[in-house]
Amino acid sequence: MGSSSSSYAPKTIYLDVDGKVQRVIFSRHCSPCDIKELLCSSSNIARNTAILLIDSEGALVSIDPSMPANTPNNLYKVMPHSANQGGEKEDMFQNVLSQVAEQFSRAFRINELKTEVTNRLTMLEKRVELEGLKVVEIEKCKNDLKKLRDEMTSRGGVRMNCNCKYNFSDDGKKLSPRRDVPSYPKYTLSQETIETLKKPTFDVWHWEHNEMLSCLEYMYHDLGLVKEFNMNPITLKRWLLAIQENYRDNPFHNFRHCFCVSQMMYGMIHLCNLQERLTMTDMCILMTAAVCHDLDHPGYNNTYQINARTELAVRYNDISPLENHHCAVAFQILSMPECNIFANVEPDSFKQIRQAIITLILATDMARHGEILDSFKQKVDSFDFTNEEHVKCLKMVLIKCCDISNEVRPTEVAEPWVDCLLEEYFMQSDREKTEGLPVAPFMDRDKVTKPTAQIGFIKFVLIPMFENVMKLFPQIEEIMVQPLRDSRDHYEELKQIDDAMSEAQKKKTESMSLGGKKK
Repeated sequence: MGSSSSSYAPKTIYLDVDGKVQRVIFSRHCSPCDIKELLCSSSNIARNTAILLIDSEGALVSIDPSMPANTPNNLYKVMPHSANQGGEKEDMFQNVLSQVAEQFSRAFRINELKTEVTNRLTMLEKRVELEGLKVVEIEKCKNDLKKLRDEMTSRGGVRMNCNCKYNFSDDGKKLSPRRDVPSYPKYTLSQETIETLKKPTFDVWHWEHNEMLSCLEYMYHDLGLVKEFNMNPITLKRWLLAIQENYRDNPFHNFRHCFCVSQMMYGMIHLCNLQERLTMTDMCILMTAAVCHDLDHPGYNNTYQINARTELAVRYNDISPLENHHCAVAFQILSMPECNIFANVEPDSFKQIRQAIITLILATDMARHGEILDSFKQKVDSFDFTNEEHVKCLKMVLIKCCDISNEVRPTEVAEPWVDCLLEEYFMQSDREKTEGLPVAPFMDRDKVTKPTAQIGFIKFVLIPMFENVMKLFPQIEEIMVQPLRDSRDHYEELKQIDDAMSEAQKKKTESMSLGGKKK
C-alpha cells in the first residue's frame, strides 16, 4: 500500500458543546476507542459512556480515524446512547405466555385442530391467490396457521434434541416478526472508507456489528441490487439484522467472518470488473451466498457432526450437513415476509436465484475442493462467459476464494484470524478426545503450531486455486496472489525458527542428561 505525508497529518473536527464550538484534534492512527474517549472528555461526558456522533442533519457519523472532517459552520454533536427495550421485552414475554395458555386450552382437541388447520389452510390459500393480499395481511394469516401447527407439533410428536440454536419445528424462535424500522443506525461512510471497502486490504477488525451492517447495506445499494430487484430498503435492513442474529459467537465462524467473506466478494467484483462480465442476477447470487454461507455454524465441523452422529448429520445423511443447514436457515429467514428481500421477484426468477445460492453455499464444503477446482481447471483456458456451466463453475470458485481468503489480507489483519481458527479447532479436538472420537492432527493442540497449520494450506490449497483464477483475471496477481506467496514465505521462516529452537532445546536437554550421568 502506498503512503504520503498527508496520511500522517492530524485530523480536526468541530463539536457543539453546550452551544460553544469545541475543536478536537487527533491522529489518523488513533483507534476508535481512543477517539471515543477523546470525544467524551471534550463533551463533559463520563468515560466509557456509549456515545453517538451526529452531524448537523441528524445523521450518525462513524467514530473512526477515517470519519469525514467538518467545519465550524457544520458542527458535530456528541450524544450519550441509551436504549430502553424493557417494554418491548415485557410485551414479547406476555405474548409468549398468551400463546402457551392458548395451547393448553386446546390440549384435548387434537382432531378438531387437524380439521381446523386443513380448512383454514385451504381458505387462506384461496384468499392469497384470488384477492392478492398485501404483505402484512399474508403475514397475519401465516401467523394464525403457525399457531395451529405449533399446537399440533407440541401435542403430536417428540422432537430430538439439536445442537443448533435454529430449529425448524420451532419457527420464529430466533426470528420474531418485526414491522418497526430496525434499530441499528445508518452510519455516514467517508469516501476513504467507501474506496477501501472495495479492496482486499480492508481491515475488518476496526468495525462494530452495527457498522458492518451499514457497510453490507451500502454494498447492496452500490451494486444496484436494491434497484434491480426492487428491494424494500427497510426489508433489506431487517434481513441483514436477522442474518447477524443467526450467526453464533464462535471464535472463527461468526458474523465478522460473514462480513469478511462478503467484503472480499464485493472487492473481487470490483477488482475483476465482474459487473461487465456477469449479470445482475449473478451479482446478487454471489453477494447473498457470501452473506448467508455460514449461518448458525455451531463451531464444530462436518467431520465432528458425522463422527458424533449429530441431528444435522442424521438429517442430511452425512452429506455436507453444515452447508445444507446454512442453506436451510438462509431460506427460513427469507420465508419471513418481513425479511424477504426477493418479495418483488417473479417466482421463476426466485427459483433460479434460490437454486444458485444453494449451489454456491454447498460449494464451500472443503471436502469438495478438489472436485470443484479440477472442474474449473478444465474450463479456464477456454473460458466462455456466455456458457452457463462455465459461469456456474466460476461462481463456485469465487465464493471458495472469498471463504478462505484471510491470508490475502495484510499480515496484521490475517494473523488474528489464524488464532481464532486454532481456538475453534482446539475446542473441537478437546471435545473429540472427551467423547472418544477421532482427532485430526491439524486440530490437536498437542501437535499443531501456527506455522505448520498454515504452510500446507497456503501452498497446496490457496495458491493453486488463486493462480487458476489469475489466468482469467490477471489483475489479481499483485493484490491477491503475491500476498499469499509472501504469507507462505513468512510462515516458512517462522517454522525454521521454531525448528532451530526445538533442536537447540533438544541438545541442551541431552547435554544436561549426559552431565548428570558423569556425576
